[in-house]
Amino acid sequence: MTVPPSPVVTSAWVVEHPVPIASAPLRFVERETSAPGPSELLLRVRTCGVCRTDLHLAEGDLAPHRPRCTPGHEVVGEVIAAGSAVQNFRVGDRAGAAWLAETCGQCHYCRTGRENLCPDSRYTGWDIHGGFADYMVVDARFAYVLPDGWGDEEAAPLLCAGIIGYRALQRADLPRGGRLGIYGFGASAHLTAQLAIARGAEVHVVTRSPPAQRLALELGAASAGEGAPPRPLDAAILFAPAGRLVPAALEALDRGGTLAIAGIHLSAMPPLDYDQHLFQERTVRSVTANTREDGRAFLAEAARLRPTVRVTRYPMRRADQALEDLAVGRVTGVAVLVTS
Repeated sequence: MTVPPSPVVTSAWVVEHPVPIASAPLRFVERETSAPGPSELLLRVRTCGVCRTDLHLAEGDLAPHRPRCTPGHEVVGEVIAAGSAVQNFRVGDRAGAAWLAETCGQCHYCRTGRENLCPDSRYTGWDIHGGFADYMVVDARFAYVLPDGWGDEEAAPLLCAGIIGYRALQRADLPRGGRLGIYGFGASAHLTAQLAIARGAEVHVVTRSPPAQRLALELGAASAGEGAPPRPLDAAILFAPAGRLVPAALEALDRGGTLAIAGIHLSAMPPLDYDQHLFQERTVRSVTANTREDGRAFLAEAARLRPTVRVTRYPMRRADQALEDLAVGRVTGVAVLVTS
């Protein structure tokens, strides 16, 4: 495998100054991408999904970890070069780069199968430059082999929307054949709903968006609307980053139900009433990133089930528009950036 002797110049978006998306926090620039190290891959980006986490980073809901960092962590790319220690990819292969970019491998969490909790974890598009660019570098140990038969635009959302939805579903402890409530119906939710339905669940979606309601019903949800689900829920997942929805989601749970909060950022929650919201062994759980095993397990399940991925396509040079559309609810399904 040939490693280029000098850095590659790439066109890329960077977060210049985190501000509300309407104030244009992103800039399109030319910068250098380093040659890959011994365990790294240099990817030519083909597609990159647009995640709400990218919006949180651009707007400053998440504090910057790296000045002028390039967002994007749902990346499908072609391997252009690989380091001397890489064994699982060759030049010309297709590879997926996801949110989790690096862990220490030595701490208690890493050694007990919980690398998503590693205190020294690093993330694509937050700690290292991500996929809103023509080229990027990724650690091959954290890259994914993508299922055959998926186009680049379909595959990109699997790498975060799909994986984090998979972990959220695991954290929600949904019993087989149970009733699942989904609050918010964007990129991750529309994949998670299909996964749950394929496992035999009855899914009820709560969203204000009429297009999202229609999509939920089209994908097999038992109900979709703004109000409370029509039946008590065995489990629920909150995808919308709105803390005000937590009490309502808990009230909708049956006895012993679990609410998993899937977002990396959540607005302030109102006070909870113990008797109304938590008594009868209702549980609230957060979801923090994912392990690589989560990623591999989800991609294997997705390869079998072939969920529908509803994509809204944007050229890479319109990443700022894609984020603005996401912020105001103009994206149904998932936005995907495509390089020329």
